[in-house]
Amino acid sequence: MRLTTTIIRPLLTEKTTNLVPSGKFTFMVHLKASKGAIAEQIEKTFSVDVIDVRTQIMPGKHKRMLGDKKKQTKLPKWKKAIVTLKKGQKISMFEVKE
Repeated sequence: MRLTTTIIRPLLTEKTTNLVPSGKFTFMVHLKASKGAIAEQIEKTFSVDVIDVRTQIMPGKHKRMLGDKKKQTKLPKWKKAIVTLKKGQKISMFEVKE
């Protein structure tokens, strides 16, 4: 299956920015994207060499509607990918300025 929009967006949280020095970068990806498709898209987009891709399907959370405590809705599940790059390579959008 070929997906043109495999990568949805980067995940920039405190926990994911702590992984950057070890060469790991985190992205929200399409739910049906394979590890191979994710690696290929990362390599094309950022001109880097991908060593490993780990994926995890995150369950949707339950949210209460404003004003009505009994009414709830469920957010959809989504997939995250943790990509490990070749040593010494990095993605510029993840750089942390101290």
